[in-house]
Amino acid sequence: MRGVIPRKYKIKKMKLHNLKPAEGSVHKAIRIGRGEASGKGGTSTKGNKGGQSRAGYKSKMAHEGGQMPIQRRVPKRGFKNINRIDYKVFNLGQLDQLIEKYGFTEITPENLYMNSLISRTDLVKVLANGELKTKINFRVNAASKKAQMQL
Repeated sequence: MRGVIPRKYKIKKMKLHNLKPAEGSVHKAIRIGRGEASGKGGTSTKGNKGGQSRAGYKSKMAHEGGQMPIQRRVPKRGFKNINRIDYKVFNLGQLDQLIEKYGFTEITPENLYMNSLISRTDLVKVLANGELKTKINFRVNAASKKAQMQL
């Protein structure tokens, strides 16, 4: 019979009293400091003297024992320009589609914001990619030279 699982291959249902951890995943804890006969007595696996053998020892973050730390070995790359001006860029082809979709009479940051195309503080720049079919007024923060020629 197809689709019928023979009884000897039947999968047992999972029940709380049947659960047990995977084999080899649970280990017996090493009991340190319980006498010399245990093999882990005396210094309790911590070695002789020094900070690491003492209670409450913590090593400093990123400390490499006198070796030059990685954050000083790796060279610095570049910088963040504090005078950078970030524009939201619109191509002429995109603007043509937006004019059709939203029925703009002029392109201004306020109009774009009202239609959720930019956020309130965004600066708008127009680039010359694509073609503008309709004649329309622009009040934007910046435009490329090619875009200015086409406008």
